Amino acid sequence: MKIAFLFPGQGSQVAGMGKDIYEEYEEARKVFDEVSTISGIDMRTLCFNGIRKNYDGTPYNNDDKIGEDLIKTENTQLAIATMSLAILDILKKNKIEAEVTAGLSLGEYVSLIYAGAMSFEDGIKILKRRGYLMQNLVPAGEYMMLAVIGFDAHIIESVCEEIRNEGMYVVPANYNYSGQTVISGEINAVKKAEEILKNKGARKLVPLKTSGPFHTALLEKAKNELKVDLEKVDFKNFKKLVFRNIDGKAYANDDNIKDILANHIVSPVRFDAIIKNMLEHQVDTFVEIGPGKALTGFIKKEVKDANVVNIYDDTTLKNAIEVLKK
Repeated sequence: MKIAFLFPGQGSQVAGMGKDIYEEYEEARKVFDEVSTISGIDMRTLCFNGIRKNYDGTPYNNDDKIGEDLIKTENTQLAIATMSLAILDILKKNKIEAEVTAGLSLGEYVSLIYAGAMSFEDGIKILKRRGYLMQNLVPAGEYMMLAVIGFDAHIIESVCEEIRNEGMYVVPANYNYSGQTVISGEINAVKKAEEILKNKGARKLVPLKTSGPFHTALLEKAKNELKVDLEKVDFKNFKKLVFRNIDGKAYANDDNIKDILANHIVSPVRFDAIIKNMLEHQVDTFVEIGPGKALTGFIKKEVKDANVVNIYDDTTLKNAIEVLKK
């Protein structure tokens, strides 16, 4: 069995995530406390209730609507990563490891922490900063992301280019697998693309639960600001094989990781290429660690009879430990 650990990205969050795992495992409680200490955010309240509070007990804001803070990019990225990292420590205690790892967008940082390429503390600090920049350094305007399912990516690219030539902005932002491409940009441009694609035969188009034009050139300012923070990080050699989002290839120790991660913000995610390259490295068991089932869903669409394992609560965690220990 050759295992790959996969870490989800934004959109998989849900209030209550990780609560039963936190209550059951000391390892999880330790991770939640460590992230809270480093970030200054009470990760329990954020993940379990969707409300952001400072870790010292003072309120972050006066809005305590259940779930509302969790959908904000500056909170979402850190929350999802915290849950994934907590589960990782429980798997480690049970001597379950992976030779290969990858994550979707923010999930790549969890992979880098797991692979030893960046420290836990640096990873948390960068993710907090990344989420803040991606939410707050977006040009004024209204934006959306839309998944186009079961339709040719080349046609989608052509439609986006046609609309950009008319002065509106929309581009492919995620190539999730060969049958799903996500487009991102100005809301009017995305809606126009949706209409054109429907006329060309696209039948399944799904708006995503995100709050910005991620992985597009509209986040150039965020990219440049994040690069400043990345320059302060001391990256180490890789102990695991990590496949990167920008082109699906595995990192090498002599890569300029800082440039890659900065460009990651404005470059489309190539999870389709990650799947292909993992298969070429004889990965046969794909374990998604964190809320949701999106990544294993992509795998199953691409790989007939794929061996996938999901870990998103205490029940699935116990089942995974039993399966993966065999």
